[in-house]
Amino acid sequence: MKIGQVIVPVQSMDAALDFYAEALGLQLRFRDGDRYAAVSDGSATLALAAPDEQPSPTVTIGIKVDDVAAAADALRQRGVTVGEVQRGEHELRVAVADPFGNPLVLYGPLPA
Repeated sequence: MKIGQVIVPVQSMDAALDFYAEALGLQLRFRDGDRYAAVSDGSATLALAAPDEQPSPTVTIGIKVDDVAAAADALRQRGVTVGEVQRGEHELRVAVADPFGNPLVLYGPLPA
């Protein structure tokens, strides 16, 4: 069994793809106009769905990054809402909101 996708509600496909593909660097797999698009890191797929295609009003996505602080700084420079980097028992993490207020958590390894 494998998770095929996580569906993310979006109100603007252009803004969604600017965030997920450009800012986060996920690969665009396909786009169906302003209705639907899929982006991937090669192992997991996010389905970006317009209002008529949304099964739920919100989701939370965990995205693993190599350097949480660097990723947070890069997103802040783009004007993205980013929380403070927090140290957990097993990883560093930071809360991020996409352009529509959907919550994400960027997480990565603790410094050696």
